[in-house]
Amino acid sequence: MKDLSKRDVLDLQKDIAETIQSLDLDTKKSKLILLQNQSIQESFWQNRDKAQETMNEISYISEEIQTAENLKNDIYSLVEIFNSIEKETEQNQLIPDYESLREKLDRFSLRKFLSGKYDSSKAILTIYSGQGGTESNDWVEMLFRMYTMYFDKHEWKYTITNIEKGNEAGISTVTLEIDQPYSFGMLKKEQGAHRLVRISPFNAQGLRQTTFAGVEVLPVIESEESDLEIPQKDILFKAVRSGGPGGQNVNKTSSAVQITHIPTGISVQSSEERSQAQNRENAMKILKAKLWRIKEEQKLQRIADIKGEYKIAGWGNQIRNYILHPYKLVKDLRTNVESNNPEDVLNGNIDELVDAEIRMQ
Repeated sequence: MKDLSKRDVLDLQKDIAETIQSLDLDTKKSKLILLQNQSIQESFWQNRDKAQETMNEISYISEEIQTAENLKNDIYSLVEIFNSIEKETEQNQLIPDYESLREKLDRFSLRKFLSGKYDSSKAILTIYSGQGGTESNDWVEMLFRMYTMYFDKHEWKYTITNIEKGNEAGISTVTLEIDQPYSFGMLKKEQGAHRLVRISPFNAQGLRQTTFAGVEVLPVIESEESDLEIPQKDILFKAVRSGGPGGQNVNKTSSAVQITHIPTGISVQSSEERSQAQNRENAMKILKAKLWRIKEEQKLQRIADIKGEYKIAGWGNQIRNYILHPYKLVKDLRTNVESNNPEDVLNGNIDELVDAEIRMQ
């Protein structure tokens, strides 16, 4: 910016106040006290998974409240300092502070768009190959790298619950569970077909090739959700040989599992845990989330009402192009956000794309 005006500073102060008000922090402070009281109960750690989820939520809410306080304090200081300076040239020395605070607010304000029922949930992300064989499998591996670099950048913990390697190279499908509150709300708009255009390293003629990979994003749904109960008679369970990494022990013990929902034919697999029980639990999480999405799309009251074969939307839901040749461009087809540096995007720097999707809601 060229010059910093009093109007700029006051507008920023107003935007911070409106953002904080929209987050209903008083309610969250009450919830935080409740969660903290739960965490000091003697029986709290008897269910370690549930306890860890509660601790994660405590951490997230505490960080949100603290960030709001920091923003209020920082803008108060900026306004005071600006008003104490008379010379315009000296006021302009505050531009870096103003821009830094504006950037923090822009990032923080995303939270006011995350008010859906499961937006605060952790996420299950699956990337799977489309038509194109080895080329598509390689594209899945590139997207897998892109997303995990994004998670690492934001210090989000994640676990690979299932991975199937391609026959010659790359990955056929991979599923990750992201252990970060609000990761579903942040990532849910990444769902869809991702299109790659490049000179294929697997094409001996050096021709330009187009390939697709699909991304599915689902919430981790708690078992207490009564309207998401899956009748036992609707589930077919079987142990399978693991096709992905995990060592000889996985294959010898057949710890990988496959669970099929009989009414729809939807099948999910989990293979990365050494315990068959843990793999079964992971597979049920994914199945429940898939059925939740169908329930929502069909506006049904219960999972038990889902009947017949359900087909996930195909490549018609293409959301983003990644063009590496004959020019360089990444373009999101919904928000029109573009980057002329696809290498940077594929290195996990997708914040601008993800943030625009969230604001689009």
